[in-house]
Amino acid sequence: MDNPILQSLWDRKSTRVFLEKPITKEAQEIILGAAMQAPTAGNQMLYTILQISDQNLKERLAETCDHQPFIAKAPLVLVFLADFQRWYDAFVFAGCNPRLPAEGDLMLAVADACIAAQNSVVAAQSLGIGSCYIGDILEQVEIHRELLDLPDYVMPAAMVVYGYPTDQQQNRKKPERFAPAYTVQENRYHTFSASEHEKWFCERAEREKVFRSYCVDADLMSVAKPDAMVMHCLPAHRGEEITDEVFEAHAAEIFDEAENRLHAQKAVLAKLLK
Repeated sequence: MDNPILQSLWDRKSTRVFLEKPITKEAQEIILGAAMQAPTAGNQMLYTILQISDQNLKERLAETCDHQPFIAKAPLVLVFLADFQRWYDAFVFAGCNPRLPAEGDLMLAVADACIAAQNSVVAAQSLGIGSCYIGDILEQVEIHRELLDLPDYVMPAAMVVYGYPTDQQQNRKKPERFAPAYTVQENRYHTFSASEHEKWFCERAEREKVFRSYCVDADLMSVAKPDAMVMHCLPAHRGEEITDEVFEAHAAEIFDEAENRLHAQKAVLAKLLK
């Protein structure tokens, strides 16, 4: 993929084992700065970012978030708070009589916080820094509101841990996403039937089973001649029929073949339409 931003989005996967390597202050500032450049409702930035630097607090969060020790080992831990308290207080201090925040305000703040969190994840990925969202920050929301001293109109929307991935984490296969037809709908919501759900899950399982024995990976390439070329007409199911490592090593000839395929298809169409 020629577009580095798109490639970064496709490559990114959760990292749960980190190298014992600190994240520099400069890199932390870049990650935080990217978060704050995220789209936000009315430019209000309805969130606060808590940087958890207290090791004891990290270890406590590792326990309350489903006993996940890697949280405490992460060089950088950020909690993204949906925050309507700040604006409410600002209106009060300005002498206004603001209405109390309602559910819609909270949802807007949650959206702001999550968009900022994702910006930070993309920025970290561009720096070679892995990340992992921790959903348990929400599942144990009352515990964490008390632990983090959160006032009435503030709640955790997301927690992300960051660190440099080990080779194993970097090279492991990214879990397959569902096909667009299962997740993208048009105009109105469609509720899937039991048979439709079964169809999608069975198709994915069958595809994984079929590809498992035919994946072109480094082990397979090691028994080929040194100048062996890998050809593919695209699109390729990365991680299933070919690994990212092999694909990127032979991207030049793969894209050449894909382009030639298009020319051949156009020639066939031109012949048929005469």
